[in-house]
Amino acid sequence: MVKLSVVIIAGNEEKNITDCLESVKWADEIIFVDSESTDKTREIANQYTPKVFIKKWEGFVEQRKFSLEKASYDWVLSLDADERVSRELKLEIEEILRNNNKKSGYWVPRENYFLDKVIKSCGWYPDYQMRLFNKTVTTIADRKVHEGFEVKGETGHLKHHIIHLTHQNITETIRKINEYSYLQALEKKNGKRVKAINFILNPIAAFLNHFISRKGYKDGIYGLMVSLFHMMTNLMTYMKTWELQNKKPDVE
Repeated sequence: MVKLSVVIIAGNEEKNITDCLESVKWADEIIFVDSESTDKTREIANQYTPKVFIKKWEGFVEQRKFSLEKASYDWVLSLDADERVSRELKLEIEEILRNNNKKSGYWVPRENYFLDKVIKSCGWYPDYQMRLFNKTVTTIADRKVHEGFEVKGETGHLKHHIIHLTHQNITETIRKINEYSYLQALEKKNGKRVKAINFILNPIAAFLNHFISRKGYKDGIYGLMVSLFHMMTNLMTYMKTWELQNKKPDVE
């Protein structure tokens, strides 16, 4: 069987990391990159792998590049701390590695949770992610947010999913919105100038897209909240972009 490296980047994830590591302890090695956690994240990781590395946070792209550099084997499965490999996905991956497949990478579906419910609407499923790949033909898209692995060569799609506990409570969701909206604003600041109308029309369009077009209403109040959070993210992104575009330069 072809050997597999699992790479995980994390920081201050003591509440999530045990279940994540438990789900991949069958792999040939686990590479764990910790961004100077101040909780018990690193202590927990040390119980599952001797290959725990500390790297100051420099953004998602740099952390992921570093994790791939540390991987001993060509085939890599990449996970985040709030993700788990389902038993069915484990078996599917093992079958691929055992059969000496000819593809360069695989798109893996994610089962995304909001609070305690799987969201099937709002464009949240199947949410395919390139997570299983041959690192020798893989690069990382250089973006501040929603970075991804780009594979050269033939790719396939897996049937079974990663469990993604992405929004476990409202407070954490709002924190994530604040963080990701700023990163998105950094990407947009050198683009088209933001106008006041963008604060009104774009968030409304984002809500309608997720709740109506992407059938968020099918998930009831959960779908409504997810759609509202997409609207909030859109609004905050445009407001922060406007702020960056109109910020006066520092005067020495």
